[in-house]
Amino acid sequence: MSVAELKQAINKGALWLTRGKHTQRLRRVKKPLKAQDVLHFYYNRQVLAQEVAPARLISDLKDYSVWYKPYGMLSQGSKWSDHCTISRWAQTHLKPERPVFIVHRLDKAATGLILLAHSKTAARALSAMFEQHALEKHYQIIVHGDHSTHDQPQVIAEPIDGKSARSTFSCLNYDRQHDLSLVDVKIDSGRKHQIRRHAASINLPVVADRLHGDLNRHYPDSLNLQLCAVSLSFACPLSGKKQNFKLPKEYRPQLAAAAKQLAE
Repeated sequence: MSVAELKQAINKGALWLTRGKHTQRLRRVKKPLKAQDVLHFYYNRQVLAQEVAPARLISDLKDYSVWYKPYGMLSQGSKWSDHCTISRWAQTHLKPERPVFIVHRLDKAATGLILLAHSKTAARALSAMFEQHALEKHYQIIVHGDHSTHDQPQVIAEPIDGKSARSTFSCLNYDRQHDLSLVDVKIDSGRKHQIRRHAASINLPVVADRLHGDLNRHYPDSLNLQLCAVSLSFACPLSGKKQNFKLPKEYRPQLAAAAKQLAE
């Protein structure tokens, strides 16, 4: 391994220092070491070679910020790296620089709005807000089939992994030619893959859902999961001010674009 490759791996988060009971990621090797210090270097060429599309800052409120997370970007990193995470992206692009704390997650395959805290106080307050479901979250999905023939809105309360889960589906548009529906989804809980699993349970699988969808259907590699977090509304737990964040339309799922990719 060359010196340049080593520096790049460290910059991408592959080096850790354990001092006593505390372990932290190191970005530089200039920090003097003490007796009993332990360095951990996790090198995986494939992981370090990964790249993702850039995130976009939607709103910066100093104590917290709202971002657009693109497909493939992780919420948090691993011991191997953190260069493809929304947290690292925010750390390196926010001006002025601030610490970043994750208060909720968005699946790697999903896109859309994600909220990041920039102080421990904000992180505690916002994390509690998400845990108590004291906010309104809306997603948009594109599914195979005609959702307009279902109840509008349609409440799905099928438990997930033995836990209660509730999603409200509302059809926004139906493309009869390609048999695709654009659906708004409001969730009152946050179970793993809740929207994808609830959509599959009513035989309207999310387009490009290669895990819970139609496993016999072939999707082009270029077609990403058609699931996007499009709005967040809540009373700020720090100021009490009502906040409403909406994702610009160009980042939302588009029926015409999905139909075109499915035809490839």
